[in-house]
Amino acid sequence: MSKGREGPEGSGGPGAVVLRYLREQNRPYSAQDVHGNLQRETGMGKAAVLKALEQLAQQGRVREKPYGKHKIYFADQEQLPAAGDAELRALDADITARSRELQELLNNCRQLEAELKELNGTMTTTDMAREVEELRKDCSSYTEKLERIKSATNHVTPEEKEKVCSEHKLYCKEWRRRKRMATELLDAILEGYPKSKKQFFEEVGIETDEEHNVTLPAAL
Repeated sequence: MSKGREGPEGSGGPGAVVLRYLREQNRPYSAQDVHGNLQRETGMGKAAVLKALEQLAQQGRVREKPYGKHKIYFADQEQLPAAGDAELRALDADITARSRELQELLNNCRQLEAELKELNGTMTTTDMAREVEELRKDCSSYTEKLERIKSATNHVTPEEKEKVCSEHKLYCKEWRRRKRMATELLDAILEGYPKSKKQFFEEVGIETDEEHNVTLPAAL
């Protein structure tokens, strides 16, 4: 095996560290991501990380793919050890458990969002205090108005109210009677009138309640 191929795989060299990291994580990374993650653990510089990635890609130890203006690197899946049946079952169980946990978290998030929406729709303590103060002012104003009404001397007595209602009823009754008489009389005249009802009213000068938007009050 050539020396250039052994360099990145050395137990302590940058190439070995980078290769081990990509295989352990088994997910795509940019050079910047690899440097950022390893720099905290190993203090490895960005130039060393980039050089190690390029060497590993040239040697076929990792895969390299363009991604926009950058490149991403990931472990060659064919060089990773195949998982046994027990490991696959463990992974399936882990996926099931994590899926269940994710669903529970989503349900909790939806519940919290609903509670937050409900809380946002309610009044704050400050708003409630302001509303209470406004209601107190309204009550005070209404109380003052009621006291003025009670202390007034021009109240209508029950007898006066009864008299007004009786007169109103009488006048409405007379209104209906006269309107019915006028309608019957006009209908009789119109039977022999050569023109229309509207023309007759205009010639005679008759104005109707409807023209003035007047409605006969309902009987009390």
